[in-house]
Amino acid sequence: MAIFSIPNVVLKGVTACVPPFIDENHRSTLMSPEEMKKLIESIGVERKHIADQDTCTSDLCYKAAEKLIAELNWRKDEIDCLIFVSQTPDYILPATSCLLQERLGLPKECYTLDISLGCSGWVYGLSAISGLLSNGGMEKGLLLVGDTTSKTTSKKDKSSWPLFGDAGTATALEYEEGEKGFTFHMATDGSGGNAIVVPDGGYRNPYSESTLSMKQQSEGVIMNNLHCRLDGMTVFSFAISKVPKSVKALLERVKMDKEQIDFYLFHQANFFLNETIRKKLKLNEEQVPYSLQDFGNTSCATIPLTMVTEMKPKLETEKLRMVGCGFGVGLSWGSVYFETNKIVCPQLLIY
Repeated sequence: MAIFSIPNVVLKGVTACVPPFIDENHRSTLMSPEEMKKLIESIGVERKHIADQDTCTSDLCYKAAEKLIAELNWRKDEIDCLIFVSQTPDYILPATSCLLQERLGLPKECYTLDISLGCSGWVYGLSAISGLLSNGGMEKGLLLVGDTTSKTTSKKDKSSWPLFGDAGTATALEYEEGEKGFTFHMATDGSGGNAIVVPDGGYRNPYSESTLSMKQQSEGVIMNNLHCRLDGMTVFSFAISKVPKSVKALLERVKMDKEQIDFYLFHQANFFLNETIRKKLKLNEEQVPYSLQDFGNTSCATIPLTMVTEMKPKLETEKLRMVGCGFGVGLSWGSVYFETNKIVCPQLLIY
């Protein structure tokens, strides 16, 4: 069973960056104003930030990382590892983490790694980088997590385009002997891989002459094979079933009641889905912050983005006990228990 603890690591800071262009859902022509109003009430997304053609996820993560390094007063030659989590990398190869090492001016002996995960990516990335730091061989690490999901979403898809936004984040972690660290519960179900999928562009279905052909999949849903196909009902059923069980298993492992947790940071899938999870777990509204209304579903960036935009004053001034849970594409999900103590949290950045 993938439930485990990684000690001797602390979260020192978090920051986030979004592109400047804001797409307002109420101005959309994908459906009538009345239909859009109902959709906004359901998904909870009023607007989201959309990257232009020349802006990649790595650009947003780079901006976030530079700011966080400066605010922490870290020397770049002390940063031992960098993990980049995204499903919108710069290239098929080389790995984007290698390019970010050079761009950030980190040492050539810096350990770098790309992880291709979406909605669960921050939690999985956190487990990977914590494992690297926990024995003290490496002391400082950067976890860069984000996606420019708009690049894989059809503007003619009324089921997806109003939902997804773009963001990049940076989380700083450091080895500190004797600290509690993190406790994780992880799970995977690849049988649901087709529930969220970009059909072409990899090596199973390479790019072909028909890849860019726009086809109507259903009413109001027109896309090509480089656009993400989302089976909303399958994802909804998966999430409301698996997420509460994961959170409960984690709380049992750390021997804590749900009331002892200050905040639950859920992947910002959509408001109706997330509220269903909150109610199943019988959590207070005050325990579950949302960033959906202004940023949409930003894939693996949602948890750190929510921390920066909704929790900055508390993160900077208080000691907090938190549970984070990411879930989605894969199908993949994971929960983490962690504590923060007056961490560095710069204001949201615009790239």
